[in-house]
Amino acid sequence: MRATLLGLIGAGAAAAGWAAADQPSKPLTEPGKAAVPLPPGDPSSAAAAGDVQLVERHIAARKEYENSLKSLHEHYTKVGDKQRLMWAERELMSYHLMWKPSYNLEVKDVPPATLEARVNVREANELYKTAMEYKGRGIGDEYVLNMRRAELLLREVIDKYPNSDKIGDVAYQLGDIYESRAYKQYDRAAKYFERSFQWVRGARTDARLRAALLYDRQLNERTKAVDLYRAVVEHDTNPDHIKQAEKRIGELTGRNK
Repeated sequence: MRATLLGLIGAGAAAAGWAAADQPSKPLTEPGKAAVPLPPGDPSSAAAAGDVQLVERHIAARKEYENSLKSLHEHYTKVGDKQRLMWAERELMSYHLMWKPSYNLEVKDVPPATLEARVNVREANELYKTAMEYKGRGIGDEYVLNMRRAELLLREVIDKYPNSDKIGDVAYQLGDIYESRAYKQYDRAAKYFERSFQWVRGARTDARLRAALLYDRQLNERTKAVDLYRAVVEHDTNPDHIKQAEKRIGELTGRNK
């Protein structure tokens, strides 16, 4: 458990250059490794291909800004300057309340589909438990801050313990967070819902359906949505989910006419 709320909001960070770890304690972070290129034919390839270095610089600048505020906070705590300590706390709080999009999901954001949830790791379980104590709590700014705290802790699980048997649950909760009113980052949410069932074979959640609905209703990627709806029909065991998916497949493909 983290000692203070300030410590919690500063805990963890998204990792870049993910590769499946040999051991659950091996972090995914590989500083300096190039981002995974987008697949040929991806409609966003042309635009995204040219922004990798810019996004990496921007992420580094964000982190440097955050760390500089933490250093100020630590300094003013030590010297007992209450006024400047309050300023540092307020600015750090404002930084975490600020909406920060993922400009390129392939750059230090969404890990690959090849991770496997297979090892029970106590530290990962504790991080997940703490994250869920914050997720969805409070109203107004406190709600947003708690969702930020939950996000950072959940991403820390994936970064530090990529083989933990919790990563499927973590990905699902991240999808839920990114879809929430605190973020409304639907492309990010859809990807993490996909990772949820990709990392845990035979997962018994509505992650496929939720990803399909996001591609369908929010992202206007109907071909991707149909593929996922069909996967719901094939793999889901919930009759309501299957019925909903079949209905939407018919509407999107014209079979209901």
